[in-house]
Amino acid sequence: MLRVAAVLALAGACAREEPPGPTDTRAAPQETFTEPARRLSGDLRVLLWSHFIPSHDQWFDTFARNWGGKVGVNVTIDHIDQAQIPTRIAAEVQARQGHDLIQYIAPLSQFEPSMLDLRDLTDEAVRRWGPQLELCRKSTFNPTTGRFFAYSPGWAPDPGNYRRSLWQQVGMPQGPSTWDDLLTGAAEIKRRAGIQLGLGLSQEIDSNMVLRALMWSYGASEQDAQQRVVLNSPETVAAVEYMSRLYQQAMTPEVFSWNAASNNQGLVAGKLSYIVNSISAWRTAQGANPAVFDDTFFVPALRGPRTALAAQHVMYNWVIPQYGPGADAAKEFLLHYTANFASATYHSQMYDLCAWPRLTPNLDGWLAADPFGARPPDKLKFLSHATDWSTNIGHPGPSSTAVGETFSTFVIPNMFARAARGDASPQQSVAEADTQVRAIFEKWRRAGLVGG
Repeated sequence: MLRVAAVLALAGACAREEPPGPTDTRAAPQETFTEPARRLSGDLRVLLWSHFIPSHDQWFDTFARNWGGKVGVNVTIDHIDQAQIPTRIAAEVQARQGHDLIQYIAPLSQFEPSMLDLRDLTDEAVRRWGPQLELCRKSTFNPTTGRFFAYSPGWAPDPGNYRRSLWQQVGMPQGPSTWDDLLTGAAEIKRRAGIQLGLGLSQEIDSNMVLRALMWSYGASEQDAQQRVVLNSPETVAAVEYMSRLYQQAMTPEVFSWNAASNNQGLVAGKLSYIVNSISAWRTAQGANPAVFDDTFFVPALRGPRTALAAQHVMYNWVIPQYGPGADAAKEFLLHYTANFASATYHSQMYDLCAWPRLTPNLDGWLAADPFGARPPDKLKFLSHATDWSTNIGHPGPSSTAVGETFSTFVIPNMFARAARGDASPQQSVAEADTQVRAIFEKWRRAGLVGG
C-alpha cells in the first residue's frame, strides 16, 4: 500500500502559490510496464520534493502505487520542501536509516561517499534508450572516482521570464538578449514604473543558479575543466561589478533575504519586470493572475562578454543511500519511471524534460502548441533548443563533491551579495570566496574525490 505524506512547499524552487489549471488526463501519454529483471518484495521508501505542479505529484503517487502493486513492493512516498532535503539526507546518513530512494533538484555530489554507485543503473538506461543528455550525465558522474553518485532521468531549463508590456515601453518588446540589455531596460523600467528586477542575492537555490549563469557569461567559473579552482580572476571581478550596478539601479534590498519562492511570488503579483526561473511562475499566474500569465514571455540565456549560458533550473538527482535495504526495488522503479517520462513531462505541464529525448517524442509538438492553454500557443517553443544554452553546475568541469559543497553552502551568492551591499569591494569579495572554495576543494582532493 502507499502512504503519501504530502507536505506543501513553503519555499520551493518553484513554489506553488496558486495551482495552475487542471491537467487533461485524457490526452496523457499511454504508460508502459516491463517486468523487473529480478523478483522484488519488501518496502521502498521514497523521499522527493513537493513539485510545483500539484498534478505531477498526484500522478506520480498513483504511478508509484500501481507499479508497487504489480511487482509486490510496498511503496511509501514522502514529499517535502526542496530546501529541507539536503538536511534530511545528512540526518539519515548520520543515523544510517531512513529512505531507500531520495530525489533532489540539484547535484547531490557532496554525499557521494554515502551513496551507491549507480553506474549499473545508468548503463542499463543507456543500453535501453541510447545516449543520456551530457548535461544530465555531467551532473551525476564523478570522473575522478569513476562513480555515478546519482541518476538523472530529467531536468528543467532556467530561462528569463519577462513582462512584455513593461519591456515594450523601453523599446525591447522581445525582452533583453544580453546582460547589458537587462541593465539598461530594467533600470529604465524601475525609474518609469517603479517595478524592480527580480534576481536573488541570497542563500537559496535560485540565486545559486542565476549568479553562476552571470559568471559564465563573463568567462568566469569556480573551477576549470581540470577541476582547478579559478574563481579569483578578472572575469569574476567584472561579473561581480556588473551585479553591483544592476542591484543599485534596478533592485531593492529585499533580494538579500529572498527565499526560493520570492521571485515566483513577485512576478505573479505583478511586482517584478524580469526573473530567471523555469516556467513555474508563469504556470502559477495562469490561475492566480491571468493578465500576468498572458503578459509573461521568455528569453533564453542572456549573452555576456564571453558567452550565453544558463544553469539548469532543476537537475533531478536520484540517490540510493548505502544503508537502505531497498536498492533493487529503487533501481527497477527508476527504470520504470524513466521509461514513462513522457507522462512526467505531460503531468508537470512541460516543466520536466527528459534526459533521453527519444522517450518524449511528442515534446516538440506540445511546446509548439501548449496543451494547457498558453497564449499564444507556441510560447514555449523556444524550449525545444534549451540544451543549446544550458549547462551543469560546475561548468566547465563536473559537478564534483567540492562543487556540491560550494553550492550547498552558498559561497557564490554570498560573494555577490557582499559587494552589492558595499560590505566589501568586488576584488575583496572575490578573494574571500576564492579562499573558501580552495579550502573546500582541498578537503575533497585529499579524500581522493576531486581531481586537479
